[in-house]
Amino acid sequence: MTPFAFPLLLTSRRFLAAVLPAAMLALPPAAAATPEADPGSDALPLEDIQTFAEVFEHIKRAYVKDIDDRTLLRNAMRGMLNELDPHSTYLDEEQYKSLRETTEGEFGGIGIEVGMEDDRLTVITPIDDTPASRAGLESRDVIMRIDGTSTDGLSLHEAVNLMRGEPDTELEITVLREGEDSPRQLTLTRENIRTESVKHELLASGYGYLRISQFQTRTAEQALQAIDDMQEQSDGRTLDGLVLDLRNNPGGVLQSAVDVADLFLNHGRVVYTEGRLDNSEMSFSANPSTPAGDVSLVVLINGGSASAAEIVAGALQDQRRGVIMGTESFGKGSVQQVMPLGENEGLKLTTALYYTPNGRSIQAQGIEPDVKVVRGRLEIADSTFELREADLEGHLDAPGGAGGADAASSSRLRDDYQLSEALNLLKALNVVDRRGR
Repeated sequence: MTPFAFPLLLTSRRFLAAVLPAAMLALPPAAAATPEADPGSDALPLEDIQTFAEVFEHIKRAYVKDIDDRTLLRNAMRGMLNELDPHSTYLDEEQYKSLRETTEGEFGGIGIEVGMEDDRLTVITPIDDTPASRAGLESRDVIMRIDGTSTDGLSLHEAVNLMRGEPDTELEITVLREGEDSPRQLTLTRENIRTESVKHELLASGYGYLRISQFQTRTAEQALQAIDDMQEQSDGRTLDGLVLDLRNNPGGVLQSAVDVADLFLNHGRVVYTEGRLDNSEMSFSANPSTPAGDVSLVVLINGGSASAAEIVAGALQDQRRGVIMGTESFGKGSVQQVMPLGENEGLKLTTALYYTPNGRSIQAQGIEPDVKVVRGRLEIADSTFELREADLEGHLDAPGGAGGADAASSSRLRDDYQLSEALNLLKALNVVDRRGR
């Protein structure tokens, strides 16, 4: 999204001290005597600014430690933004660089997306193939301590800084999971995280699996290449069905989400946004060309599917392009713009809410799946031995080769009940489609 800038109103303590008396003197007597400004006015609340300047002076003069003006002003900006919502924040040089690295797909840490929920440091989702995912962290886990430091009262910025560190160093966190009586303590080893946002494989002959772990700048391009690869593995024919896995996808670049949805849609709106500024009101529509064709589609979501992942799921659901399966998504329906402040700092500000094609707001509600399937693991129950024709010595084979289980069946299915159910649904849809012809 196109960033924009606005003038910096407060630059230093001396500026405040100099400009406030003059500004107050310039007001007409009636205005100066009015304690509250017109709520619809764009005028600065001078009395509140004067109070801010007084607080600033008290801290400079009486606080137990000497703090420089730059630190105080940036803390004020950080506090001002943090009080708006969990996603608006001031980005110092380190955070600004980190955000750019995350968007481009490479950063240091344990591979976890976190946010503040009810003033608690909460896991949004672990990123695939990272220390966090391998340690078993899940969406909605509450991080209570980081290396012995309580997260109570910590800002999101402070918590993230504690979790970051040099690769190969250990990080100890204490996590409380909903439904459990006592917290669990985990030790993770930090890594230099390099994420590939797209993975794919054939689950069975003609049935593909497309995993998108987050939306980066090249995700749509990689997803299209993955679909082409799976079709080549299927002797060049169109896939019979595709599972699009958006579970534990924290979101990412809005345009990337639109482009991924456009792979499956040939008309209609994908998403639109509404905000106070003209440039925050946008609408994105699908192009007539549909690279993925009309392949049968099941989309997997869960509580870790957020933001851009919910845009894709919501668009495909409203357009009746696929079946949404799994559990309710996270419910982050707000748009953040990153606005540069100088060369090395920035501002991430919530400027709009996004809506699905049918006008549904996802904010704090999430996407409700068409078919609810909770997380689980397939287990084969023990049974008594059954003798079948194929077990008899010298049995005749069926013409055209042996039947039975699909040799191309993915081992992934044995460990993932939701994915197994998605594949079963795709096969059922194809049976119904063939019979309806």
